[in-house]
Amino acid sequence: MLSLLHIENIAVISQADIAFDQGFNVLTGETGAGKSIVIDAIGAIMGERTSRDLIRTGAKSARVSAVFRNLPELDWFQQQGVSPDENGELLIERSIQADGKNVCRVNGRPLLVTQLRELGCQLLNIHGQHDGQQLLDEERHLDYLDSFGGTGEARAAFAAAYQQVQAIRGERDGLQMDDAEKARRINMLTYQIGELEQAKLRIGEEEELSARRDVLRNAERLTDAVDGAWQALTGGDDGEGAVSLLMEAENRLAQGGRYSSGLRELSEKAAQLRCDVDDLAELVRDLRGNLDFYPGELDELEERLDKLYRLKKKYGGSTEEMLDYLEKCRQELDVIQFSEDRIARLDRELEKAMAQAKMQGESLSAQRQMAAGRLAQRIQSELTQLDMPKVRFQVEFAPKGGADGMDATGVDTVRFLMSANVGEALKPINRIASGGELSRIMLALKNVLAETEQVSTLIFDEVDTGVSGRAAGKVAQKLFQVSRNKQVLCVTHLPQIAAMGDVHFSVEKGEQDGRTYTQVERLGRLERREELARLSGGGVTAVLLEGGEELLAAAEKFKAGEREKA
Repeated sequence: MLSLLHIENIAVISQADIAFDQGFNVLTGETGAGKSIVIDAIGAIMGERTSRDLIRTGAKSARVSAVFRNLPELDWFQQQGVSPDENGELLIERSIQADGKNVCRVNGRPLLVTQLRELGCQLLNIHGQHDGQQLLDEERHLDYLDSFGGTGEARAAFAAAYQQVQAIRGERDGLQMDDAEKARRINMLTYQIGELEQAKLRIGEEEELSARRDVLRNAERLTDAVDGAWQALTGGDDGEGAVSLLMEAENRLAQGGRYSSGLRELSEKAAQLRCDVDDLAELVRDLRGNLDFYPGELDELEERLDKLYRLKKKYGGSTEEMLDYLEKCRQELDVIQFSEDRIARLDRELEKAMAQAKMQGESLSAQRQMAAGRLAQRIQSELTQLDMPKVRFQVEFAPKGGADGMDATGVDTVRFLMSANVGEALKPINRIASGGELSRIMLALKNVLAETEQVSTLIFDEVDTGVSGRAAGKVAQKLFQVSRNKQVLCVTHLPQIAAMGDVHFSVEKGEQDGRTYTQVERLGRLERREELARLSGGGVTAVLLEGGEELLAAAEKFKAGEREKA
């Protein structure tokens, strides 16, 4: 349950702390006082989208934090490595910066907004004043039914089977082509494969050729340099070079080393130098051999490099990419040449996959049919308690259209039908339901669906739209009954609903030092009576105060009777 909500610098709320209780919590206030801001703040800690426009004018950032207690064991905790503290409490914090950035934390650990959203939808469920309009969207009716029926596993099994059908059909369709197109494609692939195979591509060849070309382009200068170095090191045929001179120095020092240890050390150094220079001479000689080339070699190199360049422009930016393209062409050619055999195999696979998908779809449909009957009974029971005893509610099934008779959701088209008056035929909800009826049907549906959810807190934001009189009293009683098993937070304008609350908060807007501010106050019994009087007539008179007292007394009597039943 949501135990404590702290709001800071959000819109007209400078700072507010709201301590909610288990049971039925109601919030009332004038239109524009800031009740919706409280709901927005709760939405923020659920991971819903926020805007920097929420930040109070003049503030650098906004902040919302919430404490939850008595939480169920959620898989999310283990998956994310986060859990309630030793007191069983979970602290969720979210700050909204002026630059639009968000910082989210759960028990001090930073989280992404997407992770917070995954957690939030398992802790809270917000039913807004416009949610009743979702009933008008028949595309959502199937999701409502599946949620009630718990058909998640069956629907996932069907979706996997249907995806297999689509994959096989996609591959099969990709192989379908007329004879002329097939011939054109074979000719193109054959030409491309031949051109690439004839090129005898080798990874690293281009780099080697480019390096050799640089050598050949500067062969004369390099030859002069290498020949000069060779002459200096070896002396050539005409005289002594560095190697022979170092050898002479080594011998002289060795002779003197018989009489002096210092000369012996110098002789050893001279020997090391001679060896190094001798090695250098060998390297220069080998390099000189690489500078030899035959007439026309440079032209051949240029021609090969030009060919590689032209191939790269057609088939890829590197030798690796061209070889990959060659392999793909070979595979495609193989597929096309043997496409008739492959199509025949895919036809057999498609037939099996379709049979499997239809079997899964029929199993899913059977579960939905059973769930539909239970859902209709439950909704009608709930609506009877919501002062709609004459309403008939039914789930209508129709087969899916299209060639397959199925799509990713199954083989069923589902929509909700209702008859609001005795003797009237069942018709689609979006044709006959009034605003008040939609609100109560949605409340009934939410209550039924909540029974199968782990969510422990339900928030109703002005769900009384279009409801008044005796129906409002029935809605109030239903919300209290829901609060016996779930924590309920309700924003309302109706005194009947406000009177039924276990805890009553007033949201008021005022001015101070030239700024608008909103404060949230927990009301005592006398204050509640005054607030109910205001909700009933806009002012506080003796008659309205008496009416407020009657509402509170009637609510207390009803709640006492419900508690005795339990």
